[in-house]
Amino acid sequence: MKMTIDWVNFTPWSSLAGGLLIGLATAIFLLFNGRIAGISGVVGGLLRPADGDIAWRIAFIAGIVLAPFAFRLAAPLPSVQIDADTMTLIAAGLLVGLGTRYGAGCTSGHGVCGLSRRSPRSIVATACFMFAGFMTVYAVRHLLT
Repeated sequence: MKMTIDWVNFTPWSSLAGGLLIGLATAIFLLFNGRIAGISGVVGGLLRPADGDIAWRIAFIAGIVLAPFAFRLAAPLPSVQIDADTMTLIAAGLLVGLGTRYGAGCTSGHGVCGLSRRSPRSIVATACFMFAGFMTVYAVRHLLT
């Protein structure tokens, strides 16, 4: 299988800008709120919220949900094509949820926030995420086709 770059959809500058914004936002969130911007932890905290802990969690999630609508004011949203059936998406979502519980966090918490703090637990978790992703792509593209 030959690997090629899709030059039409290759977006290094907007990707760099997005990465910088994510890094800046997580740093500001940690600085002003003292919390890690891991989405599974933010959402999970709504299931058993501590006193005074609901408002910022809802605001965080609302920001994630509303961000594409704000982006759409500046530029058209990219088209989305999902090459999976509904049951595959449901199974994948459940497996991700299970993995975040076993891994004590998600890719945003460990990969973005944990790595920047040089957390040993996050370094191991992110390495495991990456390895599992590599193996999944290999299996789907080379073993199951």
